[in-house]
Amino acid sequence: MINIRDPIHGTIGLTPREIRLVDSPYFQRLRNVKQLGFADLAFPGATHTRHSHSLGAMHVATRLFDVLFPEHPEGENHAPKRPRPVLAPAERARFRQAVRLGVLFHDVGHAPLSHTTELIMPAVRALKIPRADLVHEDQQATHEDYTLKILLDSELARALEAQFGGDGIRGSDVADLVCPQDGSVSPWLVEGMDFGPVLRQLVSSELDADRMDYLQRDSFYSGVNYGKFDADWLIQNVLPVEQHGRIHLGIAARSIFSFEDFLLSRYHMFLTVYYHYTPVCFGEMLARYFQTSPGEYSIPADVEEFCRHDDMLLWMRLRDSTNPWARRICARRSLKLLKDDPRGNAVVTPEQLARVRAAGIDVIEHTSKGVLSKYFNKPDVDPIYVVDDGGGVTPIEEYTPLYKRYAEAVKVYRLYVDPADAERAQALLA
Repeated sequence: MINIRDPIHGTIGLTPREIRLVDSPYFQRLRNVKQLGFADLAFPGATHTRHSHSLGAMHVATRLFDVLFPEHPEGENHAPKRPRPVLAPAERARFRQAVRLGVLFHDVGHAPLSHTTELIMPAVRALKIPRADLVHEDQQATHEDYTLKILLDSELARALEAQFGGDGIRGSDVADLVCPQDGSVSPWLVEGMDFGPVLRQLVSSELDADRMDYLQRDSFYSGVNYGKFDADWLIQNVLPVEQHGRIHLGIAARSIFSFEDFLLSRYHMFLTVYYHYTPVCFGEMLARYFQTSPGEYSIPADVEEFCRHDDMLLWMRLRDSTNPWARRICARRSLKLLKDDPRGNAVVTPEQLARVRAAGIDVIEHTSKGVLSKYFNKPDVDPIYVVDDGGGVTPIEEYTPLYKRYAEAVKVYRLYVDPADAERAQALLA
């Protein structure tokens, strides 16, 4: 085991075989992709990357797995009392390694400045992803589509199989954890019991390793306290729950307050960091650059070429551009925030906006909108269960009212103008 130091989790261990994959260009590219895009313009410390986040998330996923499926379950005294599915050593090792790889590579498809550049990605069809269940090929690709392509059809996919194929782990198995394949036979069956739900929930769910790392990491580097929660207590209280031949993620009822604090942490991070008006403004200016100079910078469909695209390449293109929006971004000349409503209400009427625009003033109207829970009330999503002291189980959305309260979308309304036009625009709006 090779140990590296991390400011959030302390020591993170990687095996020599994992290091060979981490050293691939696909993963090393993430060293130059900021986790929070333009957020460092408002929070100077927020320069951390998808690279460090992916390593941290893998560490969290391993901790969660080892509590769910301990190597020596007979020595565990884990309340509440429920029958615990026992994995043979070989299956446990395969599942554990697959989860580590799934979380390690869950972000390899992120484009420069993370989510900001997804609006210029090509159609899914152009990526030629070798999956029969894709029904959205005519839609614009997302980072998840690029991740799927890289895990299924790239040099990384071939390197992964060379390192772990002998353990029964292929790129398609790791891809199944990141983006499950509809209608396929689960690769996580053991004696008729499907462990797929719980393994996927460690990668992506309401209580996954991804969120448990990025909330702590984003909070630390942004210099705010909102993303903090009792991660240790949550991790210590996860347990597997069998329902109808499928193993799901569960948490002990005694840890429900920690889970609610986890929900609140995410909600407050959205409002204070992820939707801060400065990075939102620069994201809108970048969108204007893409619209007014189409093709000057583009995201390639070829994933080998995609490996060259990181924040440094995008900044180089912006600095070389004569586009006024690119020049403005490089000079860090933000627009003036004229209106701001954290409840998402459009506090300016269409008539008022028309009046401002008729005066020749360029206005950017933007509503930041994000869904705190993409898993709430989705019939095809495997539930997380709360387990009481007697072993009874309840879906988590039915157990805590906060889950439903914070499953709604977060919306923040903003209105921006050039600082030189701010006083005149304000008078016209009045």
